[in-house]
Amino acid sequence: MFNLKTLVRPNILALKPYSSARDEFKGDEGVFLDANENPFGTLNRYPNSDQKKLKQKLFDYNGIEAKNTFIGNGSDEIIDLIHRIFCNPGQDKALTFTPTFGMYQVAADINNIELITLPLNDDFQINRNDLKPHFKDANLKVIFICSPNNPTGNCFNASDIQFILKNFNGIVIIDEAYADFSDEQSWQNSFETYPNLIVIKTFSKAWALAAARIGIAYASDSIIKLLNTIKMPYNISKLNESAAIDALDNRKDFEANKQIILEEKKQLIQELKSLNIIKKIYPSDANFLLVEVDNANELYQQLVDQKVITRNRNSLVENAIRITVGKPEENKQLIKALTYLTGF
Repeated sequence: MFNLKTLVRPNILALKPYSSARDEFKGDEGVFLDANENPFGTLNRYPNSDQKKLKQKLFDYNGIEAKNTFIGNGSDEIIDLIHRIFCNPGQDKALTFTPTFGMYQVAADINNIELITLPLNDDFQINRNDLKPHFKDANLKVIFICSPNNPTGNCFNASDIQFILKNFNGIVIIDEAYADFSDEQSWQNSFETYPNLIVIKTFSKAWALAAARIGIAYASDSIIKLLNTIKMPYNISKLNESAAIDALDNRKDFEANKQIILEEKKQLIQELKSLNIIKKIYPSDANFLLVEVDNANELYQQLVDQKVITRNRNSLVENAIRITVGKPEENKQLIKALTYLTGF
């Protein structure tokens, strides 16, 4: 039986959050002499710490209420906060499936948490038989699932994710950084069915705001309250929040650019298939392709020499490089470079 309070670190349950000047007074008008700010300038006032305007825009977009929405300084902050809330350093554990996003390991190491890594099968899917024994581990508190997965690009089978949600009494995090590019159903509304679920989204990928560092978590109001309790008071700058709001106000651009990326992805796959330097193209639900080549280390450097930068993933998947779908002219430059390297 899932019980949130038994999962939370006792010191976090007892923690009294910092109360900022903007928490104590919510108005927008008045003579502000409460926060020791410089009275001059255009960015001299602290931002609202609850990002109400952005949460309202998100509600208008997806119907998820503010009480179920947390805004983080990128997804990285959210991943770190999850470790801090649920895992006692040097005692508790987290789990994920490899190969996957490297930040789960970094965040675990920073917080002195053991991260169990279970290898995916040959189709880059979860092996339930490997996973089941870990459900009995009382110190296993959180499971991270990146779907679509990075660097493999594929979504995990919905039935396997549902199996985890139903049978694991800890916290399940589904990282959907690339879900906007996928035809698969998002899990972002499923916290109503599964109280142990946290879904992470981001403005960094499909919304083209990687520099703004805006991550989102959707979860039960109880979990959102915990995230708000331990976050830094002003974790999102006014500039970054405004950028996210502007993006949501320009959804036509978002949809148009996403469609270009998806069409370019199809074209890129066809062109890569014609090159003998490419041995395999893995199925992808994201805005990137994982491809197998003869020698990833060599090819990566050869492309760098032609000023085409890909990501060498040989350390995670043997002889694989990850190619992000770029603008049409950038993809043509990639194909031109690869064609040159084939010798014809």
